Amino acid sequence: MDTRSRGSGRLTAPMFGGAAALAIFDDAGTVRRMLDVEAALARAEAHCGVIPAEAAAVIADVCGDMRGDMRGDMRGDMRGDMHGIDLDALAYDAAAAGNLAIPFVRQLTAAVAQRDAHAGRFVHWGATSQDIIDTAMVLQLRDAAAAIEADLVALGQVVAELAARHRATPMVARTWLQHALPTTFGLKAAGWLDALRRDLGRLDASRAQACALQFGGAAGTLASLGASAPAVSSALADLLGLQHPVLPWHGHRDRMVEMATTLGMLTGTLGKMARDISLMMQTEVAEAAEPSGPGRGGSSTMPHKRNPVGCSAVLAAATRVPHLVATMLAGMVQEHERALGGWQAEWDTLPQIVTLASGALSHMREVAGGLQVDTARMRENLDMTHGLILAEAAMLELGGRIGRLPAHHLVEAASRRAVADRSSLRDALALTLAADPSHATLIDDATLDRLADPANYAGESSRFADAAVRAWEATLTARQQR
Repeated sequence: MDTRSRGSGRLTAPMFGGAAALAIFDDAGTVRRMLDVEAALARAEAHCGVIPAEAAAVIADVCGDMRGDMRGDMRGDMRGDMHGIDLDALAYDAAAAGNLAIPFVRQLTAAVAQRDAHAGRFVHWGATSQDIIDTAMVLQLRDAAAAIEADLVALGQVVAELAARHRATPMVARTWLQHALPTTFGLKAAGWLDALRRDLGRLDASRAQACALQFGGAAGTLASLGASAPAVSSALADLLGLQHPVLPWHGHRDRMVEMATTLGMLTGTLGKMARDISLMMQTEVAEAAEPSGPGRGGSSTMPHKRNPVGCSAVLAAATRVPHLVATMLAGMVQEHERALGGWQAEWDTLPQIVTLASGALSHMREVAGGLQVDTARMRENLDMTHGLILAEAAMLELGGRIGRLPAHHLVEAASRRAVADRSSLRDALALTLAADPSHATLIDDATLDRLADPANYAGESSRFADAAVRAWEATLTARQQR
């Protein structure tokens, strides 16, 4: 077997990963950002008088030419599609070198020297492999976070519309997968929305932390640049549009881990939505359905099937991502100034988290955007227990007259009677009360009718839904004003 062959999961990558994130983190996307870092490093050092300006110009030009010539392949193919950079050789040589930067710098140096031998002497001046790899990853995270933010806001808008439109649409609230009390579909959607709002805030915060330059040289001291170190570091951060941190952070991975945990929580939010919707799609429930379309959700053997394929992809991501986040957390315990294993574990793990979260977000945006809500079926399901779902309402109404515990016993007896007679709780309660002269006049027919309507026992559902929508809109307004 060819030791250079790679590509596990290529065919399923578009199924679970977001298109933008896959492009950002594919092999070409990674090398592009490494080229960006090397070009910016050369410019910063020339600006500070560390290397000749003409050498920096050549290095930057070669990096730009290589970046432009590279054609990324969404499927992850590793062909040598760049002039001067052989991606196959890069991957193969990295196995022996221990990281991508060493063979990358070797190839880049050769390409620069071919154009200008003198300029080739100044490639990667004063930097270390981790500086290039980490900063390239930061650039990828910044680009991916922008795409995720756009999708998150778009999904939130769709969910806000659902919450507003169905603020008073009655449906069954389920606890322990059983009928509990009436609620509204607007409140269910509002729960999704408010979680998305919190995810958006966490994304902002983690992106602000993660977008920090990594530049410390071999041991995080920048001794290689002498007195020019502060100026070069500051100039490099400015050129790349990154924060200039207080000090290099080679062995301290909280920035990366915060982004991982943030995306882990976002994926969990999306998984919660997917679980709710897929349960609502069950044949016996049938309260909602994913959008339909040619080739979507069918079965290879059962023509009648309409499977929740979007929810399935989201739930698969929500199953995978927590374990990847755990890997990131475990990798935080690193040795001294540079890590042995923990840092290296991030290279594939963090891109997987980002692409899976992005993919889950894209799927849920499509699902929610075309969600078919069957309000009539929601009402049918509310009536499935013939009013038993309103037993608490009846108990509290009676409790105000005779006390909670006696009322509980009365409604419990009426509930058993309704089940035995296959009648409604309203009728069974009327008969139960009429059977005892001391209770016969406790509740009149109009009150019984009111108690039998689920819409009258949804509590604060509509107002909660309204509050979630207002909070979402206020968040977007505040972001636009920043």
